[in-house]
Amino acid sequence: MDRPARNRVRDQLLSRLAGPRVLLMGILNVTPDSFSDGGRFDRLDAALAQGAQMKAAGADILDIGGESTRPGALEVDAVEEWKRVSGPIAMLAAEGALPVSIDTYKAEVAQKAAEAGAVMINDVWGLTRDPAIGAVVAETGALAVITYHRGTADPALDLRTDMAAFAAEAFARAARAGIPREHILFDPGVGFGKTYEQNLQALAHLDVLVETGRPVLVGVSRKSFIGKLTGRPIGERLAGTLAAGLDSVHRGARVLRVHDVAEHRDALDMMTAIREPQ
Repeated sequence: MDRPARNRVRDQLLSRLAGPRVLLMGILNVTPDSFSDGGRFDRLDAALAQGAQMKAAGADILDIGGESTRPGALEVDAVEEWKRVSGPIAMLAAEGALPVSIDTYKAEVAQKAAEAGAVMINDVWGLTRDPAIGAVVAETGALAVITYHRGTADPALDLRTDMAAFAAEAFARAARAGIPREHILFDPGVGFGKTYEQNLQALAHLDVLVETGRPVLVGVSRKSFIGKLTGRPIGERLAGTLAAGLDSVHRGARVLRVHDVAEHRDALDMMTAIREPQ
């Protein structure tokens, strides 16, 4: 996809982020080892079918990832990661299709993905892991999801204060790289560098990120903190996921990153109908 076409898709997405509808980002892991669906969609035909299914179910964005971010997962190099995601991005990113996000912290992969049609770079390290990724976001004109991720969990941390400081630092880091403020989304980073209690606190203090004025994306789908609370295995965490997601929307989240698109769209539609009775 050429740059003018990418910019049109990006700007349409920005317009929708500012609208009344809460958007759903469908998770498309093309990895052999993701914690929930590893190996299910690592063939091109399976990835394309899943992308089509999520679109039909009500997804607004597709988030394609080629490296698992689960705790203990083996890192892959940029060559292997791009090999995994290149086909799905090339086939799924097109003007008139769903906007595509690339789930990566590597500048090299982000650059190639944007050139292939991705209009969003979802960096779980918040533009801190690869020093070159900020420049890639700026040069390609992509949107950036900046995740609140401090690396190693610190139980003594005052999470609310630290999250506010991280957001301020993220704006400064983005400005130095040349990323426009209006191209930034924030993610509270549930499951990344946090204790169990801090994962809950990150959701409870979502207003810290909402008050920055930038859209907030929340990704809690099937994560381990839900399993810890409920005792449910990965495949039985939908109820907990829905509860956490809907609470986040109540607190101001604009995007939910999910595996179960249809169920979340039903829940959001019901919430909207109750809030705005005819």
